Amino acid sequence: MNKQFKKHSSKQSLWSKPSIEEILKKERMPLFVVLDNIRSTHNVGAIFRSCDALMASKIFLCGITAHPPRADIAKAALGADLTVPWEYVPTTQETLLKLKENGVRICGLELAEGSQHYKEARYDFPLALVLGNEVDGVSDECMELLDMCVQIPMLGRANSLNVATAFGIVGYEILWQYGQSKG
Repeated sequence: MNKQFKKHSSKQSLWSKPSIEEILKKERMPLFVVLDNIRSTHNVGAIFRSCDALMASKIFLCGITAHPPRADIAKAALGADLTVPWEYVPTTQETLLKLKENGVRICGLELAEGSQHYKEARYDFPLALVLGNEVDGVSDECMELLDMCVQIPMLGRANSLNVATAFGIVGYEILWQYGQSKG
């Protein structure tokens, strides 16, 4: 074992982190994450964790997407369900229309004609990123409301990555570009 690297325990890591109250007061990246009928509570919990890591502004849980308080979401979220603002909305389209009214640019993460490589796209803020159902992707009704669409290249036989994994990849590119835009 390499002696120059000593792993931190979970407790050590938490000691160095701000409290839930402090996190809730921090400035957030102007990124709204819209979950369009996500089936898996484990994916929802994992997306909460990534949103916490990215300091995303809010998660919109739409349609059949489960929402807190739920033990299975909390288990995957590891506390992020307490630090990320969220709202349940019955339809994704309703959410997207309200965001558009408030000047938010809508981006879908979907394999689609006309979509751009996620690293080549230029993200304008405030931004909403729509993540679709694990089987059917972003719904057709929501695709019609997008201002832009990005995709992750799939070089093998699989059509897509797990939705939570895909969000983590694209989310960090969005964070990087947001940091660049701030100077």
